[in-house]
Amino acid sequence: MGLLKEFKLYWNYVKLHMLSALEYKGWWVMFLQVVVIVIAEPIMIVLLFNRFGNIGDWTMERVLLIYAITITSYGLAESFFRGFSYFPSQVRGGGFDRILLRPKTLFIQVAVMFFHARRLARVVVGLAIIFWALNRLDVALSLYVAAMLVLALLGGLLTYLGVFVIEAGISFFTVEGLDWISIFTYASYETTRIPIDHMPQTLRYMFTFLMPVLVISYFPASAIVGFGGPAWRGWLALPAGVLFMSASMLMWKIGVRHYKSTGS
Repeated sequence: MGLLKEFKLYWNYVKLHMLSALEYKGWWVMFLQVVVIVIAEPIMIVLLFNRFGNIGDWTMERVLLIYAITITSYGLAESFFRGFSYFPSQVRGGGFDRILLRPKTLFIQVAVMFFHARRLARVVVGLAIIFWALNRLDVALSLYVAAMLVLALLGGLLTYLGVFVIEAGISFFTVEGLDWISIFTYASYETTRIPIDHMPQTLRYMFTFLMPVLVISYFPASAIVGFGGPAWRGWLALPAGVLFMSASMLMWKIGVRHYKSTGS
């Protein structure tokens, strides 16, 4: 019952943000701007494959499928939980003190501090690329494929949310020098444009065991299409996301426990 109540609170926050965004007459221009930017990102993949052809067994569609799963997961996380990414400014400016005074869950309050509807453009484009790639690869949208995709996106959502939560947790101890977090956001999904067989071993290990980006993208894609490794690995996306998110929440709880008021 408590979880349902928290979800209703969260959804009410989201609705208020969306309604306020729609009051701005130029919201659709900003949405289209993000769409153009997101579409432009994978164009390099298309140009390279059109110019040089396949890289061994790697086709353009395979690479785009893995990439699209990742950017869709990232788009979901940044759309619905972007507040954690802006959290360091709240600690610096004393905004977290006001949040502590409200009789509501800290996690929900921070998660929906900011909501930009235009960020959903990344989700729309990512899903479009996923279905296009599956069609080009002659993969029918069966219950098996749909279930694996949904679990992969949920695992990816939790993974990127975990990165935002880690950033928020670290900001309790320092609000400077957090730019390196971009390695695990923008750089992580850019890495998925590289065929895994040609990826440097350091990056492969980093984005498999330290942050499970390849687990939530390459494993499900390979299981759905039928290339590289056993199919059961495709079901690891959600458990990996849950595990990463659990570790991130530990960092968040440690930060909250050691927080001292701005005025103290």
